[in-house]
Amino acid sequence: MEEILVKAIQDEYPDDFAWCYGCGRLNEEGHHFRTGWQGKQTVTIYTPEQAHLALPGFVYGGLVASLIDCHGTGSAALTLHRKNGHEPGDGAEPPRFVTASLNVNFLKPTPHGVPLKAIGTVHEIHPKKFKVETEVYANDVLCARGEVVAVVMPSSFFK
Repeated sequence: MEEILVKAIQDEYPDDFAWCYGCGRLNEEGHHFRTGWQGKQTVTIYTPEQAHLALPGFVYGGLVASLIDCHGTGSAALTLHRKNGHEPGDGAEPPRFVTASLNVNFLKPTPHGVPLKAIGTVHEIHPKKFKVETEVYANDVLCARGEVVAVVMPSSFFK
C-alpha cells in the first residue's frame, strides 16, 4: 500500500507560484511532487510514469534529480513556514524558495514501477537560506542522495 501525504506545502502555494514543472499543482504536464512532514523530517512520495524510463526497468536520473530539487525547496518552505508559526492547511501563505545549488549522487540504479520516497533533513544556515539533505528510496533501498541549498525567492523574480 502506497503512503499518501494529506497536507503538502505545494498545495498552499498561491496560483502565481504553482507552475513549477516538478512541484506545481497547476502545471498539467508536470510531476506534481508534494512535500509534507513525517516527524522531524520531510517526505515526498512519487511513483514514476512510463515516460520516466532511462532504459527498461529503471528510472531516468533526471527525474530523481528533479525529485531531490523540488523536495529540497518544498522542505525549506515547510521549515520556514513552521518557524513562522504555521502549518500546511492553516490558511497562511507559505514562503516560496528557489534552488541556489543542487548536488545529486546516484548510489544504485533506481527501479521503475515502485513508489520513490524522498526523505529530507533540513538545516537552517541563514534566516533565508536552508540546506536540505535528501535520501531517495525505492522499496527501502537507498538509490540516491542529494543536497539542495534553497533560498527565499527574491523579490526581483516579480519585476
